[in-house]
Amino acid sequence: ATPEGFGPGDRPLRLVVCGLTHGHAGWLLDAARRRDDIEIVGVWEPDRTLADRYAGDFGLDLPRLWAADLGEVLDRSRAEAGVVMTSTRGHGDAVEQLAARGLHVMVEKPLAVSASEARRMAGVCARAGVHLVTNFETSWYAGLREAHALTRRAFAPITRAVFSHGHPGPIVIGCQPEFVDWLIDPVENGGGAMMDFGCYGVALMTWLMDGQRPSEVLATHSTQRPGEHPRVDDDSTILLTYANGATGVVQGSWCWPHPCKSAEIYTQSGAIYSAEWDRLSVRSSEEASAHRRLCEPLPPDLRDPWTYLRELSHGRAAPDVLGSPELNITVCEVLDAARLSALQGRRVDLVEGSSSQAASGQAASSQVVSSPGSTPASRLGA
Repeated sequence: ATPEGFGPGDRPLRLVVCGLTHGHAGWLLDAARRRDDIEIVGVWEPDRTLADRYAGDFGLDLPRLWAADLGEVLDRSRAEAGVVMTSTRGHGDAVEQLAARGLHVMVEKPLAVSASEARRMAGVCARAGVHLVTNFETSWYAGLREAHALTRRAFAPITRAVFSHGHPGPIVIGCQPEFVDWLIDPVENGGGAMMDFGCYGVALMTWLMDGQRPSEVLATHSTQRPGEHPRVDDDSTILLTYANGATGVVQGSWCWPHPCKSAEIYTQSGAIYSAEWDRLSVRSSEEASAHRRLCEPLPPDLRDPWTYLRELSHGRAAPDVLGSPELNITVCEVLDAARLSALQGRRVDLVEGSSSQAASGQAASSQVVSSPGSTPASRLGA
């Protein structure tokens, strides 16, 4: 339903949908069909057959909304913002065209296939004076927002955090073929499960660490089901080490027995476990067992990505750190380092202000994403 706080005197957000090959496109289009605060004013998708399918599913007036050329859609739409639902590699071109027309932009996670591309996109939007937002599903979890708040109050400082994100695989769970096609493409996705789900834990750890970059990144990945994912990794682990001794363990996989998005946060004062949208398990160092708690609802503008983008575009919400270009450039730097570490079987050191070896030429990115094979444990940390 239309979210609270949107009244008769408010105007809906005029949105262009840029691409339909990301599985989250249905999330947006279903919301727009049901809500009064979102108006789809343009649809760009080069594959007209795919556009027709979505039009049938969500009642889109394609003769009015669609064109094969993004520029044509943007020029006639009078949009305020665009949501990019292409492959990750496709983000940059769409962002550039949206920003050139003064439109705010939301892309699906991760921001880009490499840190250099992320910085380019952020620069384009900064020069145009428009917002650039990266959408993580977990950004709208009340449980994680409350966990973050607890690490600023009774539960501090963070000593270790473990993140587990993923599902049994895009083919197993029935993702649409156009989504699977680019998810398992090392160029279009920038990798496999490490990029698709490792980015969640890296983003959350960066947020919990107030934007601090890890000093060291050590990663491994493998392809456990080559019949389904022949060219990319489908199981990954990233170990992040920070200057103050804190560590983050990021597990992103398409080989879980069930879907999961969980965070375990350990501090000197206790532990926090978040695996649900609106609940936490908390255990202080003095308690014998954990207790579950229902979290307070988030402010209306932080309950879903489309409400947030509307309020941000209309100047009624401040930029949120989790979706910010600054945090998500760091995420891409860490993912660059993780792919390099997994490929070469060694720790990658990150120095302040650069990505050290991980950023020394974009050849690293193309090499990393083309070689998903497992890394022998004996070589890690060499």
